[in-house]
Amino acid sequence: MLGICLENVRKNVPLVHNITNYVTVNDVANVLLACGGSPIMSDEPEDVVDITSICGGLNINIGTLNKRSIEAMFAAGRRAQELGHVLLLDPVGAGAGALRTNTAVKLMEQLQFDVIRGNISEIKTLAHGSGTTRGVDADACDAVTEQNLSAGVQFARDFAREAGCIVAITGAIDLVSDGNACYVIRNGRPEMGKITGTGCQLSGMMTAFVTANPDHKLEAAAAAVCAMGLAGEIGWGHMEEGDGNSTYRNRIIDAIYNMTGEILEKGAKYEIL
Repeated sequence: MLGICLENVRKNVPLVHNITNYVTVNDVANVLLACGGSPIMSDEPEDVVDITSICGGLNINIGTLNKRSIEAMFAAGRRAQELGHVLLLDPVGAGAGALRTNTAVKLMEQLQFDVIRGNISEIKTLAHGSGTTRGVDADACDAVTEQNLSAGVQFARDFAREAGCIVAITGAIDLVSDGNACYVIRNGRPEMGKITGTGCQLSGMMTAFVTANPDHKLEAAAAAVCAMGLAGEIGWGHMEEGDGNSTYRNRIIDAIYNMTGEILEKGAKYEIL
């Protein structure tokens, strides 16, 4: 099924509106093209309603907030919801400061998201309404490990039910739940943490996957997580002496570009609990 989700993205070429951060905007656009989607970026309040109206999905990323972009997020989100478009929230750095924490919480209160994707510290901040993170990275004490996996799975399920959407918690072990089933995913490489924006890229790609698979949203979200992690593995395998994190970023995007449904099915490492 995960491979079919990727093939549906390439077949349907979903147009995704991204209100994302300026640190990673180019990489988000390129990874969307690599997986078979089509990106469009706009965060001007007078523009976003028209732009999101012609798209199938909206990816809201709060990584580099300003008053204009916050206004745009709510305006685009309301319009996307009116049209029944896929809505994804990436609460980058929620817990690191009051503005981003409050913005993420208010977005959740006022919009019904299909997916919320973040690291464990960001998701815990949303679940509790407040929290702390180390910048945009998860706190080590929050990390999902083999030792606390059962508690992590239960938290993912509980928050997904509370939020009424799919919750994707990404880290060394990824959890994707709709409140009932929970995918436990073990794809990826630790070196991916040395690249700025793999999470942002994943949110854009996940929006495309869910948009292209409206009847299988949980499987589509899990497929996107597996695809990104697998691309990290494949990309790392192609690294050569003298290559660094800049090359690795490109190799990950190339791996997604060359990935097929069959490659994804064979390489995905997951269990469903």
